[in-house]
Amino acid sequence: MATTVAPKKTAPRKAVAKKATVAPQPALKPAPEAKAATAPAVLSLTSKNYSSWSLRGWLLMRFSGLPFEERVLSSDDPTTRAEILLLSSSIRIPDLKHGNVHVWDTLALAEYLNEVCPDAGLLPTSIEARAHCRAICGEMHSGFASLRSSLPMNLRGHFPNFKIWSRAQADIDRITTIWRECLQAHGGPFLFGAQRTIADAMYAPVCTRFATYDVQLDPICQAYCKTILAMPEMKAWIKAALSEPADIDELDVEF
Repeated sequence: MATTVAPKKTAPRKAVAKKATVAPQPALKPAPEAKAATAPAVLSLTSKNYSSWSLRGWLLMRFSGLPFEERVLSSDDPTTRAEILLLSSSIRIPDLKHGNVHVWDTLALAEYLNEVCPDAGLLPTSIEARAHCRAICGEMHSGFASLRSSLPMNLRGHFPNFKIWSRAQADIDRITTIWRECLQAHGGPFLFGAQRTIADAMYAPVCTRFATYDVQLDPICQAYCKTILAMPEMKAWIKAALSEPADIDELDVEF
């Protein structure tokens, strides 16, 4: 009688994992901000004695920590002279060339430096304080025309008992209100606390005007002016301004 032999069971074969082929990764390109931060920077300025906008741009650069070359334009140049005397249709100094970037407006320069030097603390940390900082910087940028024309920046000059007209006094009152609000809200010694910001660069030339024209201030604002004028950057700027050879007669008249 024939017997039936059951088929032998065989263990299932283990799947052999294939080695994955990893494609070579392309080299990472540096971010545009990183490339910009290492590009050469040239800041064009006008007179250190008379140009408040040059001072603002220069302070912003120093606060940011970005290395730069300084280029001072002659005040004999008609375009430069017109800007200093507030006779130009627009102000294009300070002028920054940084790699492929060209910026010539002070507020645009401040925002650009905040982007390429994010660790410099040019703007406050909280969104509320940043909004306030931008607002008072914008006010300085577009306002206070009477102060600018009646009390032009002149670091070599000193005019005690200077007659301040009502419109300029209104500008002074508004500026000191801004200062007191900021200093009381953030504790000083700078407008937004212990860290210098864009706002301090924007209002620093006003401190020099108050000193030049012997403007009487309350103790809080007087202390703020002393803090700004005592900064090493301000001392260096004023020293350079005092050694400038050129005078602009229209700004050296005793009113």
